[in-house]
Amino acid sequence: MQIELNGQAAYAYTGGKPFDAALPCVVFIHGAQNDHSVWGLQSRWFAHHGFGVLAVDLPGHGRSAGKPLPSIEDLADWIELLLEKVGAGDTAKNVTLIGHSMGSLTALECAARHPARIARIALVGTAVPMPVSDALLGAARDKEPKAIGMINTWSHSPRGTVGGNTVPGMWLLGVSRRLMERQQPGVLHNDLAACNAYTHGMDAAAALACPALIISGSKDMMTHPKAATKLAAAIKDARSVSLDGAGHALMAEQPDAVLDALRSFIA
Repeated sequence: MQIELNGQAAYAYTGGKPFDAALPCVVFIHGAQNDHSVWGLQSRWFAHHGFGVLAVDLPGHGRSAGKPLPSIEDLADWIELLLEKVGAGDTAKNVTLIGHSMGSLTALECAARHPARIARIALVGTAVPMPVSDALLGAARDKEPKAIGMINTWSHSPRGTVGGNTVPGMWLLGVSRRLMERQQPGVLHNDLAACNAYTHGMDAAAALACPALIISGSKDMMTHPKAATKLAAAIKDARSVSLDGAGHALMAEQPDAVLDALRSFIA
């Protein structure tokens, strides 16, 4: 689905069904240097079970044109603009935001800034704050292939590096690396800098007016599960699910478990 926002073409995958704004809406927001494809299983299930699905490519990512937005706040406002453009949540508070990593910060900030449409949020592989080391930021700026390698290694649990997917023969590290290599130069450093600079996430969490689900991996080396526990304590209505043995790339390593948690929370 192509949408024009701020004079730029934006893309959202609709899960194999035409988007219907009259249905309860589920918006999937990817993380740094990724695109809508990380939500393949989850987006298709909701689209085929009575929901309007928008698995977005954020500006400058995947099939969406323009430059990547420099801050989490800008990304949050872009999601709100998208919802307004397609008419989602215009007549009822029926939008669910689901975000992974950088996308989880975007979902949190959007729900805090624009509560009128948002019924609930799900934060996958999250931490607030989400600091990025100087070494990784420097590599993303000056030696992007090295930064991609670092992130790819840290994003997968030990099990995930030697298989770990329910699809026989699927090489998770290879798929993840190729996805990151597809993005435009400079996107990775922009995304990591945006995560690093987002400092008022706990304020957004305290102000959150809707329920939240936090899904974490017990072997996550990018966003430690202790950070997810701290975030859950700051949200008035939060529930948490920990996926045993999963790393940061939860949707790839344990796609069915992520879907089950989302189904229980939303459907």
